[in-house]
Amino acid sequence: MIKKIFSILALCLISGASAGQMRDFPDHPIKLVIPVGTGSGADITARFFAAQLSEVLGQSVIPDNRPGANGLIGITSVKTAPADGYTLLLAAGSTLSINPIVLKGPLPYDPVKDLKPLTGLTKGVYVIVVPPNSKFQTLADLVNDAKKEPGKLNVGVLSTTFQLALGWFESLAGVKFTNVPYKAGTQVITDLIGNQLDFAMVDRALAATQTKAGKLRALAVTGDGRHPDFPGVPTVIESGYRGYEFYSWLTIAVRSETPDAISNKLVDALQKVLASDKARDYARLSGADLMPLGPVAIRKFQLDELANFRKVAEVAGIKPE
Repeated sequence: MIKKIFSILALCLISGASAGQMRDFPDHPIKLVIPVGTGSGADITARFFAAQLSEVLGQSVIPDNRPGANGLIGITSVKTAPADGYTLLLAAGSTLSINPIVLKGPLPYDPVKDLKPLTGLTKGVYVIVVPPNSKFQTLADLVNDAKKEPGKLNVGVLSTTFQLALGWFESLAGVKFTNVPYKAGTQVITDLIGNQLDFAMVDRALAATQTKAGKLRALAVTGDGRHPDFPGVPTVIESGYRGYEFYSWLTIAVRSETPDAISNKLVDALQKVLASDKARDYARLSGADLMPLGPVAIRKFQLDELANFRKVAEVAGIKPE
């Protein structure tokens, strides 16, 4: 009986301490793992939201870049960290809805069971770019050249997102490219400018900076309409490939086991950031759209993306590699 009483008291003390920890969260700096290299659009966005989240929470949110292996290095570091809300993950479409389709398993994580997206952050288009001295003036020029010698054209591929996006385009255009894998978007740009690559698909932020500087030239954008940053550049759909829409999207996720009390505090803080004038200004300047979907809506969005891309992969004949 005495043992039972002590056991109950111990459980009460533990649960009381846990409740106290949740009430005090956060009481020390938080780490935001960014599974891509520095300088990319995703990295820039992550750093913006980390700074704004720090202000709302009253604790530093420290960016921690861990690129490589299609994001698996960064994702694994989050999966093996304590589920206490102090290790966040910048999760993208590749992390949550493309890796399971494109990468040969078993993956070291389950994007639905192991990770819990908190809110959406931003959504944006990709841009197909070439060096300024490229002979390709239009997407049609590039496709016609690729048809002459399948596999001749080299394309920089940063992640599984681009692998799927390009594989889908290959199936629609009836061409085949040679994928050259990269860990960082900045290196893709460097090699493209140096004519080591024939073309690349990059995020809007990188494309806008380099095209405005005259270091790259845009052939097409992947959205459903022309982008304000590239008003003279047609969409892939306009270029003759009906139904081709492809977007980048970002969210912040935690381990699924993270207590709801902590997750909810993070969600509330993120929603405050997303509703701020600073976030609206950032979205306008970056050319992205804010994506303030809450936990239920962003999970549904993720699952819808998974289902859609499974169909794309099946139709395009894209196999896990």
